[in-house]
Amino acid sequence: MIIGNDRHSVIKNIEQNLKDGAYNKKVETDDPVISADQGKKIVQEYLSRGVFKRFFTVLIRRFANIGSRIINKNTDIVGMEKLQGITNGIITCNHFNHLDNTAVRKLTCKLKKKRLNIICQLTNFAMKGPIGLLMKYADTIPLSEERHYMSETLPVILDDLIKKDEFVLIYPEKEMWFNYRVPRPVLRGAYLFSARLNAPIISCFIEMQDLPKEDSQGFNKVRYTLHILGVIKPDPEKNVRQNSIDMAKADYELKCAAYEKIYNKKVSYEFSKADIAGLN
Repeated sequence: MIIGNDRHSVIKNIEQNLKDGAYNKKVETDDPVISADQGKKIVQEYLSRGVFKRFFTVLIRRFANIGSRIINKNTDIVGMEKLQGITNGIITCNHFNHLDNTAVRKLTCKLKKKRLNIICQLTNFAMKGPIGLLMKYADTIPLSEERHYMSETLPVILDDLIKKDEFVLIYPEKEMWFNYRVPRPVLRGAYLFSARLNAPIISCFIEMQDLPKEDSQGFNKVRYTLHILGVIKPDPEKNVRQNSIDMAKADYELKCAAYEKIYNKKVSYEFSKADIAGLN
């Protein structure tokens, strides 16, 4: 499913970012733009959720779980055996579509979890329409760069979820690059939380294969396969900083190895149309 306008302009932005070595930079052309005050308001509204908003979240969660099963009726999940004994943790995955989290949600549903918690950019909370509702209420947690929130508030939220045996999805590539197949270098945030909270990283990679069916905007439909690559745990002999560095490196290497095995080509950040799934 293609969401968003002018995908070809987005692809041009991907090409330019690759030339610039800006692998975690925004490429979308129609994302909402918010002020610092709007960002603070989004965070405050999240932290002060009342009974009505919590009830609404339950409704949207059920809709998201049902929708995920429908969207991913043909999505395979490979490597479930690697999660033996794993009941919580931080899931990392490549980020290429507004609804790629539905494949991960299918995984957590198979693990008998009622919800998938997702760390989201603040701009996602300003989106409109049905996607905006999902971004606001489908167990999403705002990611603010405000220092106290990042160092104190958010870790407490995540620690509570981990203690409740839940999973949290964090995109270490940061920004969504539409239908881009190649795993991008990861940022350390997810691994800092993992090390600080002593929570395992569940490394995932979504494979995209073109289908001979037209979608829209000059693209064909795409079929997903979610690969569970492995579980990376913090080393109790290392401090938080070193753990985060080593875990980020290990996760990135797993994703690169998966890409090379799946697509039978080396990871390269030279732009190629073949690296955009579904592009005619």
